[in-house]
Amino acid sequence: MNKILIVEDNKTLAKLIATKIKQELNFEIDVAYSLKEAKLFLCMYKYFVVITDLNLPDAPDGEIVDYVLSKDNKVVILSGNINKDFRKKMLEKNIIDYINKSKISDIDYVITTILRLQNNQKHKILVVDASMQVRAKMKTMLKNLCFKVITVAHGEEALNILELNPDISLILTDYKMPVVDGLELTKEVRKIHGKNSIKIIAISSDKDESTNALFLKHGANDYINKDFTREEFSCRIHSSIEALETINLLTNQTSRDSITGLYNRRYFLQHMEKCKDEIKNSNEQYAIAIASIDKFENISIEHKNLVLSTLGDILKSNMSYKDLVVKYDDNEFYIIVKNTNLSEATDIFNTVITEANECRIHLSDENVVKFTVSIGLAIHQDDTLEESINHADMMLYNAKQNSGNQLLFD
Repeated sequence: MNKILIVEDNKTLAKLIATKIKQELNFEIDVAYSLKEAKLFLCMYKYFVVITDLNLPDAPDGEIVDYVLSKDNKVVILSGNINKDFRKKMLEKNIIDYINKSKISDIDYVITTILRLQNNQKHKILVVDASMQVRAKMKTMLKNLCFKVITVAHGEEALNILELNPDISLILTDYKMPVVDGLELTKEVRKIHGKNSIKIIAISSDKDESTNALFLKHGANDYINKDFTREEFSCRIHSSIEALETINLLTNQTSRDSITGLYNRRYFLQHMEKCKDEIKNSNEQYAIAIASIDKFENISIEHKNLVLSTLGDILKSNMSYKDLVVKYDDNEFYIIVKNTNLSEATDIFNTVITEANECRIHLSDENVVKFTVSIGLAIHQDDTLEESINHADMMLYNAKQNSGNQLLFD
């Protein structure tokens, strides 16, 4: 379990902070009342984050911050010191945030900050900048905010990285770079990814006032001048990520199956035209498969969702990120495998059948649920997508009629 260290010489306040965090978050809490006590904890443990006051009995001038950072821990300052120059000095260090403690709601803000850091771990950010120094600076700040970070020197490298990492949430791009500049990169990304699927923030020292508008018109979500402060950088990054999460949540509610987390029938029907265009414009072969759990009606009601979810996991684990897996009906999964042939596709789906056969869902020591799967397969060549789906459906029907637990293709 992740641990949090609270360093606060006011014992009443320290206990209050610890209690609120325990109530809201799943963390173990350690409390130190001085730098000396904090050093003992920091020598023994690595913390997810350290929440510290600045004025301690044995470290009155914020010495605790440098010591915590030297131990490679993340720091959130919660202090009553409102001196602007002192605050600015602290923010120049690689801290998460500087929060003034004046009321209970400030503790709630600390909890929100920790939750944000937890969610940041799910996101990957691509930094594109010609300057190695700038890339290193942004990478340090972003990793301190718990993001996964990839850095490259220009737009061409960025496009290659994006193809290999379609799960990138945010691109931070400089403007003037060799090979492919930031504006061209933005245009190219937007040909493939909409503004709601990958966020783009342009970061430039260009003094031309039209540059900002130019980036925004061509698909950037935000624009930051390179003389940004740490606080501005953090706020703008988090604003883009939170907007992306909100969009994903709303999208998932309408396009994802609630049981398996896979795309649902509605999503598939809405994107069929795009699938048709991709198949029409590509010389690659596609495999179309339909999978179904055998004798699904005989599985008890309370276990059906668990079996469906398990099969969904098996299918996902055997597919590439480029492939499409859809829970189309109550007990039917549609799978489109791109750039494959009959031999490769049969290997994939025979593996799915084998893994389903070997799967044991243990509800208790004596209660184990087992299931088998039938799959119909068609290789898309000159047929339309609808014809390939119908062919796969016919193969599935024949597999079911032939006692199930098998893959059939023609």
